[in-house]
Amino acid sequence: MTMVGHRPGRVDVTAVHMILLIIVVVISDLSNPVGAEKSVSAFVQNTILSNKIVIFSKSYCPYCLRSKRIFRELKEQPFVVELDLREDGSQIQYELLEFVGRRTVPQVFVNGKHIGGSDDLGDAVENGQLQKLLAAS
Repeated sequence: MTMVGHRPGRVDVTAVHMILLIIVVVISDLSNPVGAEKSVSAFVQNTILSNKIVIFSKSYCPYCLRSKRIFRELKEQPFVVELDLREDGSQIQYELLEFVGRRTVPQVFVNGKHIGGSDDLGDAVENGQLQKLLAAS
């Protein structure tokens, strides 16, 4: 018995297309950086919580250099994350935007508290807030 419109040995094109579509979806899911986003988020949060002072910085940025100098003058050693020297630097910078609403550098944290950028850090030194935060640890 022969079916009308069916040739022996012919593969159903619709089934092949479905299989290819499934393969593409699976591969795109595997290459989706959602896991990377979660690990970047975890890195940012763990870094902030695990260190007394954290500066998210770029090595060439004059405002970042100023922030690092302020801590050096206070005889404090910050944990510095140089975004321009890391492969995931742009992802970290995006995470900072999500976390504190800014993607500019530097972003300074003391005892888990967001201080802000270079001008904010300078203001915190002038009004004594930074010294109080540093003494509290």
